[in-house]
Amino acid sequence: MALSTNNRLSEIHAKGRFAFIIPVYNHEQKVADVIKETLKFKLPVFVVDDGSTDSTLEILKEIKGINLLRHKVNLGKGKAIMTGWSEAVKIADWAITIDADGQHNPEDLINLILAIPDGQRPIIVGIRKGMSGKNVPWTSRFGRKFSNFWVLASGGPIITDSQSGFRIYPLPESLNLNAKSKRFQFEVEILVKAKWKKIPIIEAPIRVSYEPGKKRISHYRPVVDFLRNTCTFSRLIIQRIFVPQSIRKRL
Repeated sequence: MALSTNNRLSEIHAKGRFAFIIPVYNHEQKVADVIKETLKFKLPVFVVDDGSTDSTLEILKEIKGINLLRHKVNLGKGKAIMTGWSEAVKIADWAITIDADGQHNPEDLINLILAIPDGQRPIIVGIRKGMSGKNVPWTSRFGRKFSNFWVLASGGPIITDSQSGFRIYPLPESLNLNAKSKRFQFEVEILVKAKWKKIPIIEAPIRVSYEPGKKRISHYRPVVDFLRNTCTFSRLIIQRIFVPQSIRKRL
């Protein structure tokens, strides 16, 4: 990590205590590289193996300096994030989530942390730049536009990249948002619930990498997860229309 980056990190610590949360499911190809980069920040790193069936767990057991948590069976990305939060809240004020597939550059964390206004407790979401590139899967481009619209329709924030997994969450506030979804839908529902409870959502730019000629490891299933998204947004929209704000804030 460059010296200039280290200098900026010394200023960042004034924002509070941070910990990484990395949800992992069958990411044997990239997870070690992602963890190696996050460890450079000298922050606590919680890796949650969500019931991997490949060699991921064996790889994780060999990496020193991480807090390894495990689900015996696959429970979903949202549940893995919440498992990480439950441990991180014991030692941290903020949780940094980052995907294990290598699409994010951990050094962009600096942009996210510097976006936190003094004295505020927002959720910071990384806006993935370069999502129009030819190597970006159509499911990722469509999914982002689809969920951006329905987050707004559900009473959530106006947002550019509601599906970005590189985020900073305030703890323990995020644990108390009571998101019902436990899989990919968790990351969009949490934004809606945050808006309902007046937690600010701020976006900051990050890079994204989709390697040409290589198939990205993604567990997003277009049909199944589209239906799950539809159910999640239908529930949220119904609550927005029929449940008074004073009650909705407690849901």
